[in-house]
Order: sequence, then C-alpha cells, then structure tokens
Amino acid sequence: MTRMLPAPRGALTPNRPLAELTWLRVGGPADWLFQPADEADLAEFLATLDPAVPVFPMGVGSNLIVRDGGIRGVVIRLGRGFNAIEIAGETVTAGAAALDAHVARKAAEAGRDLTFLRTIPGSIGGAVRMNAGCYGTYVADHLVAVRIVTRRGEIAELPAADLHLAYRHSEIPEGAVVTRATFRAPAGEPTELAEKMQDQLARRDASQPTRDRSAGSTFRNPAGYSSTGHADDSHELKAWSLIDAAGLRGHRLGGAQMSEKHPNFLLNADGATAAELEALGELVRDRVRQSSGHDLQWEVIRVGEP
Repeated sequence: MTRMLPAPRGALTPNRPLAELTWLRVGGPADWLFQPADEADLAEFLATLDPAVPVFPMGVGSNLIVRDGGIRGVVIRLGRGFNAIEIAGETVTAGAAALDAHVARKAAEAGRDLTFLRTIPGSIGGAVRMNAGCYGTYVADHLVAVRIVTRRGEIAELPAADLHLAYRHSEIPEGAVVTRATFRAPAGEPTELAEKMQDQLARRDASQPTRDRSAGSTFRNPAGYSSTGHADDSHELKAWSLIDAAGLRGHRLGGAQMSEKHPNFLLNADGATAAELEALGELVRDRVRQSSGHDLQWEVIRVGEP
C-alpha cells in the first residue's frame, strides 16, 4: 500500500504477519496493523484515514481464519487501553479488548451473573459482534448498549436494540469498531457463581478439544439451535451431529482436521495452511448437504485474500 497513513500515538506496523495473532496460527500479512493507544487515538486515526482504505477490526483471533494472502487495508487490534472492567450496581461495563472469561470472573466476584461468558473464547468486542452465547444464554440477553468509533472517526453510543442481535449476528455499522459494552447482570452469590463456572469449564473440557489449535465451533447450528446444557437437550439439529452422521469425525485434508473429540471443531493439526482449513470446511459443507440436505453456515469468520 503506497498511501500515506495518519501518524497515531499507538503502534502502526506495516506488512504485519497475522498468523501468530490467530488461534489457528494461519494467515498472511496485513498491509498495516494499528494498535491504538486509546479511544481518542482510534477516533483521530479513523477520522483522518483515507476513506478508500478498508479497515478490519480484529479481536484476539479466536474465531478467525485469515487467508494466506493476508488482508488489504488496516487491521485494528485493541489492546491494553481497551480492557477495563467497571461494575456499578447491576451494570457491568467492559472494554472491547477484555477477555470474556475475565469479565465473567470479575462480575462473579462482585456478585453479578455473567457466567455464560466464562467458556466463550475471545474478547468482548467479538462477543458483541457475533452475539456469542453458551448454554442457552446470549449477549443479546444482557447487553444494554455499546460504544463505537465509526469509520469516519465519530464516537457514538448505541442501544442494544440498534444492533438487531440475532443468532450469531449483529448489525454493527460497516467499518465501525466496538470499544466497550455495557451489560445488565443479575445478582448472584459469588461462591455459587464460581461453582457454576467451574462446572461449565469441566463440561466444556470433557466435550471439546480445548488443548488443540482450533477456532471454536466451525459451523452454526442449523436454524439457530443451541446447546442449552439441559438433560433433555436435543442433538438432532446440531452441526456436530450432522458432521458425525456424514462420517467426517476426524477427517483430514493436508494439515487440517475435523476433531475426533468434537466433529464441529476444525483443527490446525499439523502445520495447515488457511487454504487447507477452508477447503476442509467446504468439503464438510458439501458432504453434509449431500447426506442430510442441511446447508451448514460458517461460524468461523474468514477474511483476506487467497
């Protein structure tokens, strides 16, 4: 990229490889990686950045395949200036870079129940963007408002209703960066909330390949079906069961593999490229379509150029 970029107070790095910033450890370079010092720095940078330059807000890369050719434009990654957590009465306000698990723990210590966030990988900004959920509870059930910096560099507060949150979906304005989110959290006894989170972690570790290199659930459950964690939980229309029924548990393509432990987890098992991971995902979609008629939709976000 030959365009001149604004000179921010934060770190602006040209031609920055992104593989090490994603959980799957794949992907080519970003033209630029911008790590703003604070919200004002971010707003000023976007206000003066050529409108023709695309921007891509990136969290901790837990739900992301960056293609091998990398990302054109500016990737924005929030850091230390965006991870504060404030608790006042029933509201919990968290910076977009705060880890979901950390927010759940801090809230529980203060007697506030956001325990559904404990086992969700990633940060609050990504959780809002994907309306993340677990055990039948979603961001939409607790979100009050978000603060954003628009692509034009304006700071705005949006009520949750403006995001039109749906299953794994939100309508955040194009190019906008979420900087913090405010949740309404019901009261709970700290020790009981801690026990609840320990139980969730144990159940997750028993059923998911948490020690392997993955990006969490690969495909959405058809028609928005989600694990409630209840004893009568139906598994008929879960993505994992459709993949399993198609005979793809443990299936490999190059260095990419569908997990033996949980078939809806796509793994970088052995030095996979982004192309191999995406190709295996598309193979799974084709086979499931043939065997069940269901058209699985990606939950993992795929960005960049081949």
